[in-house]
Formats: sequence, C-alpha cells, structure tokens
Amino acid sequence: MGTGIAGTYVYTPGVEGITKKIEKETEDFIEGKQLLSLTVNNHLVKLMIKSQTTLAELLRNHLELTGTKISCNQGECGGCTVLIDGKAVYSCHILAFDVAGKNVVTVEGLMKGEELHPIQKAFVDHDGMQCGFCTPGQIMSAQALLMKNPKPSKEEIIDGMSGNLCRCAAYPNVIESVVAVVENE
Repeated sequence: MGTGIAGTYVYTPGVEGITKKIEKETEDFIEGKQLLSLTVNNHLVKLMIKSQTTLAELLRNHLELTGTKISCNQGECGGCTVLIDGKAVYSCHILAFDVAGKNVVTVEGLMKGEELHPIQKAFVDHDGMQCGFCTPGQIMSAQALLMKNPKPSKEEIIDGMSGNLCRCAAYPNVIESVVAVVENE
C-alpha cells in the first residue's frame, strides 16, 4: 500500500507543481518576501521580493536590467538614475515597494528593438562617455530633462545634468550630446 501511495504521488498530474508552489510560498513567507507589482519598460512585472530591496537591486538582480549602475549606493552620483513616471530618480536610494504601481523606465527601455533612442545615439555620436559607467544615468537624466523641456539652453542642460557625476570628466561631451539632440529636434 505504501508504494501505491508513493506511485500515485509521482504520477498524479499537477501534484508536484502544487507542492513546489506551496514550498515556494512558504520559503517566501519565511524570508519575509512580499508581492510587488509595477511596470518596467512598458511590461507589467509581479514578483516576490524582500521589503528592503532597493529599486536598483530589483532592476539589476531580479530583472537582469544591468544598464542601471550602482556606483556610490548612497544617492549621490546619479549612475543609477531611472525614470519613475517620467521623473529622474536615483534608484539606489528608493525602495522597490515605493514604486509599486508606477511606471519605471531604464536605459534599456529607451530603445525600440535594436534601435537606439535619439539621446542614446547622440551619446555614441558625440563621445558622451569614456569608461561608460555613468553613461546610463547621464542618458536617463538627459531624457528626463528633454521630456520636461524639449528645447533647453546650454545653461539649462548644464543645470539639469548637475546631479550626475563622471569620474572620467567627460562633461563637455555629455553636454554636447544633449545639445545635439536639442538641435536635431
């Protein structure tokens, strides 16, 4: 009789899946995970994460969107900048649960298929990067600025990009990249 029960368990369709689901839910509960729902790059995302997970960690570690860089991890350098409902935000300095139900756009989300967004293309064409580590944050800040003000002056560009640090000092080319987009619009 014991083998009959074991045999039934092994061959009953769906039992293994239900068991794994219960085990996963129990593990999530023990680890303190909760369900988060948000939109990332125009895709609805629902996943279980710990409440202390930052948005940057969610993007990089859970969604594999590694364009968002974690440099200082203190909300000071801008390398992790993403757009939340169209506003530039340091993703290392905000909890993922604080953006529940909101729309997050990363540097990957600017592209249409394999085609670069105009601001991304301008950074390539005008050498708006050197090592490239700060580039995604620079691009996202520039995009937020251009969404708010499509025709900023050079001074407004400099002011709008001031929250992004570049250790390579590529600032002149960063500014030139944004100016090129403004002039081509």
